[in-house]
Amino acid sequence: MNGSTPTTPPADAVLPARSPYAPAPGTVIGSHYDDCFGCGPHHPHGLQLTAVAGEELDVTAQFTVKPAHQGGPGLAHGGVLVTAMDETLGTLNWLLAAPAVTGRLETDFVQPVPVDSVLHIHARVTGVHGRKVYSAAEGRIGGPDGPVAIRAQALFIQVKLEHFTTHGRPEDVQKVLDDPDLIKRARAFEVNP
Repeated sequence: MNGSTPTTPPADAVLPARSPYAPAPGTVIGSHYDDCFGCGPHHPHGLQLTAVAGEELDVTAQFTVKPAHQGGPGLAHGGVLVTAMDETLGTLNWLLAAPAVTGRLETDFVQPVPVDSVLHIHARVTGVHGRKVYSAAEGRIGGPDGPVAIRAQALFIQVKLEHFTTHGRPEDVQKVLDDPDLIKRARAFEVNP
């Protein structure tokens, strides 16, 4: 891999237990930030992706490809599709109750995704090794069992909340800190190594 970090877990990675702080199976996982391009309900051109906690260390998500998301005429922009995969894979960290950031993301485009279609994504944790969280996802069109349009594998790195307060814009960090629902969810993350 030319010295790059792999997105597949090493042999000694483990599948941890679901955190007791994780959203219950079937629960819609709220956005981590209202203005997030991926999951924020207030971003006017964002994906407004919604994710639902699965039974194990998995989530399902979907978003509707809008005209603002197109690249080629009538087709979703590849970067938007990668964003949807990244957002869904990142949502898995709510199940581990540990904030994490994307370290590496590999994506395979299998077929075009037309504007006005719904991308159905299923993502799962494939292993954890130290602070590294490995995961994989598939995005399908035409329904949750429809043809695969995109696949992704990712490596996330668990971080402390200080990562965001140190590197984020102060006004955006303050907006999150002022939201009591987000603070309540973030308290589960205080156990992070």
